[in-house]
Amino acid sequence: QVQLAESGGGLVQPGGSLRLSCAASGSIFNLYAMGWFRQAPGKEREFVAGISRSGSSVRYADSVKGRFTISRDNAKTTVYLQMNSLKPEDTAVYYCASSFGVADSVPQRYNYWGQGTQVTVSS
Repeated sequence: QVQLAESGGGLVQPGGSLRLSCAASGSIFNLYAMGWFRQAPGKEREFVAGISRSGSSVRYADSVKGRFTISRDNAKTTVYLQMNSLKPEDTAVYYCASSFGVADSVPQRYNYWGQGTQVTVSS
């Protein structure tokens, strides 16, 4: 089992940046592919970005491609989401999740989830 804890959320103006972190504990981190998801009020949870166990393969939702970057540091058992050029529509609770399989876009394929961190983009 793995425990995940997100941090780094907050209030930022449109066009600004934030870096989210997700610290993992309780298991061997590099056994898991990792993903970031988000959920806005009244909407379903949606895939944002995923990264393979080694970090050599990443994928992004079209809505964040070119603005967000996912990365991981297996020595620190942490995955990151660098978010640039933020827009009001990026406002959501952001969750990290771990997967025994590949880092794809289907939430049901992820095994463990963090509690989430709020990101609000507003002037």
